Amino acid sequence: MRQIVRRSVRAILLDEDDRLVLIKRIKPGQAPYWTTPGGGLEPTDGSLEVALRRELHEELGAEAGRFAQVFLFTAPAGAGVSVQHFFVCRLVQMKEEARSGDEFADPSRGDYQLDRVGIDKLPAVDLKPDVLKEFITANEEALLSM
Repeated sequence: MRQIVRRSVRAILLDEDDRLVLIKRIKPGQAPYWTTPGGGLEPTDGSLEVALRRELHEELGAEAGRFAQVFLFTAPAGAGVSVQHFFVCRLVQMKEEARSGDEFADPSRGDYQLDRVGIDKLPAVDLKPDVLKEFITANEEALLSM
């Protein structure tokens, strides 16, 4: 069994109009792509949900409710594996000016633009990881009922 070298949490975050709240990543020399908000667990995080609430606040200035883990993605990472826990949740509020993650202080990391995308528009978006787009599209009705 390979060792877990990175564990992260990510949100399939739905707004009041059932659109996905995503981050459009723009990096110098690369085509733009979209990702769900979230990030790595820190030693001070008491649980996956605590970590995700912290990440939502840092990356979006957002609060969400009704968390349910719905998807698990693993990928090779160095000598081990990276594990991403995906939770579906509903946006309660978002204050873009409250974004505070370290990524905003380093211009070399590119731009992190907030975007809202209807699930029906997802095929036109380069969402990472690729299998997440398939999961969301295949499970739209169940995700929206959360």
